[in-house]
Amino acid sequence: MSLHGRTDRLELDDADIREWEAVVLETDPELGIVLDRSAFYPGGGGQPPDHGVLLWNGVQTRVIDIRRKDDLWLIPAEGDPIPPVGTKVHGALENVRRFALMRTHSGLHLLSGVVFRDFGALVTGSNMDPLNGRLDFNLDAIPEGFKEAVEQACNSEVAQNRAITTYELGREEAFAIPDIIRTATNLLPPTIEIVRIVDINGLDVQADGGTHVASTSQIGVMKVVKIENKGKGFRRIRIALEN
Repeated sequence: MSLHGRTDRLELDDADIREWEAVVLETDPELGIVLDRSAFYPGGGGQPPDHGVLLWNGVQTRVIDIRRKDDLWLIPAEGDPIPPVGTKVHGALENVRRFALMRTHSGLHLLSGVVFRDFGALVTGSNMDPLNGRLDFNLDAIPEGFKEAVEQACNSEVAQNRAITTYELGREEAFAIPDIIRTATNLLPPTIEIVRIVDINGLDVQADGGTHVASTSQIGVMKVVKIENKGKGFRRIRIALEN
């Protein structure tokens, strides 16, 4: 789980890392830059990729996107210099964006746990930006007061200050956990032998590869902005977090 191609993914073991040292392994004018070590989350599971910079020899290269192939390719801003292979670089994440996405991703897991616990619904889709996001659920009907009840329940769980931890399990052990897959369709490829788990203590346990805050209190106040009807049996819940 901590490797993607030749890159050691530091963010999976430490979501709070913001700066690190690395060496450039490969560059390509079309694909970008491959590092031996990186804390840039490359995107996935609805969470967008991180932004940041590489500092080297008194030069700055902005990283604006990441491309997943056999390696993780960091995509530099147009016109920025590309460090040569073998260059030692200092990587740094855009902290405000990363922390906002961590809060949002954890908030969506909390929302999923609340709706599953209280209404038995599974997730059918997701997406997020910093401090706002949405989950789609296989809900046939919306009971009266649903929006207010979900918002109140979510903020109650925030106030509980539940610990959020990540760990890895073998596939068989992971799938022995009841309801480990909270999506209506199991999106975990059969080739994955080690499953990364995100655990909101006492509320929600899911297979997930994203970055998260350490406790529900760090998510902050959650607002259910809108409930949308996305067709028969499907409802979309949009949330926003306070700054």
